[in-house]
Amino acid sequence: MSAGVRQAYQYVVLRCVPRVDREEFVNVGVVLYCHATDFLRAAWHLDADRLAVLDARLDPARLREALAYVDAVCSGDERAGSAGRAPVSQRFGLLKAPRSTVLQPGPVHGGTTADPARQLEHLLHHLVGG
Repeated sequence: MSAGVRQAYQYVVLRCVPRVDREEFVNVGVVLYCHATDFLRAAWHLDADRLAVLDARLDPARLREALAYVDAVCSGDERAGSAGRAPVSQRFGLLKAPRSTVLQPGPVHGGTTADPARQLEHLLHHLVGG
């Protein structure tokens, strides 16, 4: 993509929902997809102390495993199985689909950017912290 050319992108915020029955969550990551450039990447940050406030029994290692799977899907890694072999747009579709597990995507949002990687870091900083 040439400098200054803005492309549309979509993103979802990844939420840790330790107890689905309480509907409390902490933002832990962002997945950004730019169709025009086939850019699909996740960035995340875990604050174990903040997560423990919601549920002290939450295992951060299991959450890291779930986030590593998201990374594998984004990069098309064979460890993601058939999800990793799907076209980029389908991989984003899989990651943005609602689910009732500890790691959940929020609603899809969008915008335009000339630099998807930089936009992802911006969103991570502003929506997740760290």
